[in-house]
Amino acid sequence: MNRRILHLAIPSIVSNITVPLLGLVDVTIVGHLGAPAYIGAIAVGGLLFNILYWNFGFLRMGTSGLTSQAYGRGDETAQVRVLVQALGVALISACGILLLQYPVERLAFWLIGTSGEVERHAVTYFRICIWGAPAVLSMYCFQGWFVGMQNSRYPMYVSIAVTAVNIVCSLVFVFAFGMGVAGVAAGTMVASWSGLALAVGIWLRRYGHLRRLAAWRGSLQWQAMRRFFAVNRDIFLRTLCLIAVTTFFTSTGARQGDIILAVNTLLMQLFTLFSYIMDGFAYAAEALAGRYVGACDLQQLRRAVRCLFGWGTGMAVAFTALYAVGGEGFLGLLTDDASVIAASADYFYWVLAIPLAGFAAFLWDGILIGATATRRMLWAIAVAAAAFFVVYYAFSGATNNHVLWCAFLVYLFLRGAMMTLWGRHIFTEDYLRRMAGR
Repeated sequence: MNRRILHLAIPSIVSNITVPLLGLVDVTIVGHLGAPAYIGAIAVGGLLFNILYWNFGFLRMGTSGLTSQAYGRGDETAQVRVLVQALGVALISACGILLLQYPVERLAFWLIGTSGEVERHAVTYFRICIWGAPAVLSMYCFQGWFVGMQNSRYPMYVSIAVTAVNIVCSLVFVFAFGMGVAGVAAGTMVASWSGLALAVGIWLRRYGHLRRLAAWRGSLQWQAMRRFFAVNRDIFLRTLCLIAVTTFFTSTGARQGDIILAVNTLLMQLFTLFSYIMDGFAYAAEALAGRYVGACDLQQLRRAVRCLFGWGTGMAVAFTALYAVGGEGFLGLLTDDASVIAASADYFYWVLAIPLAGFAAFLWDGILIGATATRRMLWAIAVAAAAFFVVYYAFSGATNNHVLWCAFLVYLFLRGAMMTLWGRHIFTEDYLRRMAGR
């Protein structure tokens, strides 16, 4: 079982690491163009797409859970139907994004409020990258489907390819053709479509024999789509709760001054690094939980969950020790501003508590998505998000930033605790029989 977990988790971790690497390369490229506004434009444009695409994360997660259950049942027709449904929703959503791109753009820049020069370059970036939306959303579907089919190596190959193509194209467009920010945007868009082409090519080569089972008309009828929408509605609402907490955390830190904003940004990089690792194990949890729920194998499901929590506990302890020993040195790699590093020492102990407080939330997210018990996951994050705001507003005062970090830790811990309490219902023969009957 441990070998299966690592076989799924390690490629997913590698895929996750390519995300910040790509952003770092884009910033590095425009950082050599000679104007700070270019860097600001990439930062703002990247933020817009992160928020926009984050809302469609259900296309990956929901597809993974439903596909893994179909895999566990050995139901090839259901496997293909889930992919067809996900791609149908992705393409319709992408068309909506393209049709509404101008009002979305205007609303976003009205809310962000950048300088005129930054907005001008960011608009250029946005208007080019937006044409990659169909490819990005479709790739979410293929990534989730591959994981559901117990293969996380293919999404890793796609992620690495997207990063490589983006780097090469951006360098050529910017420095060979002198396209500036437009060159970085064009490189991103070309990379997105290249990634989709690779995903489709892999699917045709590895799973092409399933094409005969694809039925667009039957798969996209309302009766066939009801379960797909029910699962993904819960994941979408869960994502909104997550966005609300993270956005409030960032904006509240910003209102406390530039030093606190910088401190929180740096310290959150340690949480982000931990999340990349735990997300890899969460993807493994999606695949394995769905597989064993679909196969009605309660013994293997319980065994998988025990092993996953063994790895989660080990990672949490390891990262706590790592941050305790070298965390402050890591901050020194991110900035040479002595005042920010000195100020971060007052809040560093909150970061030490993050791995142990938060690892269960990551694992339970994966388990419940795989088991398609998404309603319990939604209620858990809703309770945790409510507790976050209650703690902050009940205790905020002269020590606002300490209260903010405390509220964030309460939020992480409660997510895991609530799902532990409410997620136990999946470990019953009755639940597995009900899932098998769908």
